[in-house]
Amino acid sequence: MNSQSPIQQSVPARLASVRAVMAREGVDALLVPSADPHLSEYLPGHWQGRQWLSGFHGSVGTLVVTADFAGLWVDSRYWEQADNELAGSGIALMKLMPGRPGAFDWLGDNVREGGTVAVDGAVLALGASRQLTQSLQARGVQLRSDTDLLGQVWEGRPLLPGNPVYQHLPPHATVNRAEKLQALRQTLQDKGADWHFIATLDDIAWLFNLRGSDVSYNPVFVSFALVGREQAILFVGLDKLDQHLRHVLAADGIEVRDYAEIAPALGAISAGSRVLIDPARVTCGLLGHLDPQVSLLEGINPTTLSKSRKGEPELKHIRRAMEQDGAALCEFFAWFEANLGEQVITELSVDEQLSAARARRPDFVSLSFSTIAAFNGNGAMPHYRATEQSHAVIEGDGLLLIDSGGQYLGGTTDITRMVPIGKPTLAQRQDCTRVLKGMIALSRASFPRGILSPLLDAIARAPIWADQVDYGHGTGHGVGYFMNVHEGPQVIAYQAATTPQTAMQAGMISSIEPGTYRPGEWGVRIENLVVNREVGKSAFGDFLAFETLTLCPIDTRCLLPALLSQEELAWLNDYHAQVRARLAPLLKGEALAWLETRTAPL
Repeated sequence: MNSQSPIQQSVPARLASVRAVMAREGVDALLVPSADPHLSEYLPGHWQGRQWLSGFHGSVGTLVVTADFAGLWVDSRYWEQADNELAGSGIALMKLMPGRPGAFDWLGDNVREGGTVAVDGAVLALGASRQLTQSLQARGVQLRSDTDLLGQVWEGRPLLPGNPVYQHLPPHATVNRAEKLQALRQTLQDKGADWHFIATLDDIAWLFNLRGSDVSYNPVFVSFALVGREQAILFVGLDKLDQHLRHVLAADGIEVRDYAEIAPALGAISAGSRVLIDPARVTCGLLGHLDPQVSLLEGINPTTLSKSRKGEPELKHIRRAMEQDGAALCEFFAWFEANLGEQVITELSVDEQLSAARARRPDFVSLSFSTIAAFNGNGAMPHYRATEQSHAVIEGDGLLLIDSGGQYLGGTTDITRMVPIGKPTLAQRQDCTRVLKGMIALSRASFPRGILSPLLDAIARAPIWADQVDYGHGTGHGVGYFMNVHEGPQVIAYQAATTPQTAMQAGMISSIEPGTYRPGEWGVRIENLVVNREVGKSAFGDFLAFETLTLCPIDTRCLLPALLSQEELAWLNDYHAQVRARLAPLLKGEALAWLETRTAPL
């Protein structure tokens, strides 16, 4: 019997079709990144070409295809998933690791001298294009970015999303779009720029106080924006805005044009103009429409910095959203514990029940990412997702990892908790305790304002490294305000570049989520969201510390309390006291009883 899935069975045929087009076009290698013209993390189906061609469903990966080789580069979060999904496809798993060549390096070393590498320039970041070109130069390899070879063979390619755009309104929208545009224009003036070109969907949604649902879990819409000293132009599918919204935008001086008009609009920018762009957030294909005499001013999108710094009015809404989210989690966990062993509960059941609990909460809009409910060995895959075809029943002994979040009008949540099933082993409880020690260490830290965020990573890892244990992903990412669950510019990961824009500033919200993963056995991750708060000044400068925003008990049955210091125990007990005080008024019955039990001090 052939055990390959239909997706795996179709991949070799798709590769053969692509290779035939490559041969016809004189292309030696095809690069297929996980990207769209907006360089989004989560892609509308129209741009999920890497997934379609490879059969790998992870959110990040880079595919290279030649006449006799196909390889997919992914980081350690996806190694086990990719190994399973690529089986029988003819595509090799290429593990991204420090010191090992990535896809760009591999192309530079393996494509024949004078050969051609093709990539769809519409989805390749300008910065990445420059890096790839540099890798290819030594062997005289040409980079061709003027065509979408994949599009020539992709039958049944999904259409562009057409979901409606709507306003993010007061009281949750605390700054109006006119003020945001005025601040952006001041930045343009300060930098001597005539125009700012924005392709990133979260920046556009934030700037114009608009939201949509074109990208799963992220309340954004497919669009571009051009902002000048006097003009502001939004490029979006015209049928996505109703007449009222068009009038509202026009009253604020915002012109609306069709999404497809971005290329001619860029081409119409007059020679000699200066355009501000973020080379990591715009594609080389789009910039190719500019007149060669247009000057580029390069730097981080000003809106990225602005939206990362949440003001006190926003934080008030975020705290309320965290309370509602925590109450939903309590209701779910009360149901889970009451029914475990009484009925069949699977990883899919966890997702269904937890999503339903959130949906009952005020101002809930959607999940903020696909729920990860992973029992025992499945928890060792950081980005695991249960499916109808492959999922576990929650029974016996072990650990259940639940990583989930919600989008509310007043904030975005992201939380991971560990649940003991039956009797966890001593080793499992040791891992949970060690991971919690890492989370507490960073949660308690204070640090100079402006410290580059990747440098904070070692604080969380130190208690884990002390036992010669580590994890492959970063410790933290930025989080939006009713926006993308992953946002920049800050990132708490030693693997990340320590660029000036990663400087920690007051109002930035980040996750703290250390972990431990034992392939085939279990995985542990504990996650809270925190916000940078000013805590004082000294002769050494201004200092920040974290306020923990997430409100949900950390199950102490997974822990070995004897391994916690007095300071760590005090932190955990204080946290649980705050959780109990703030969530109890929102709960009753079994959920309230569960909260009181799970927040009892150690």
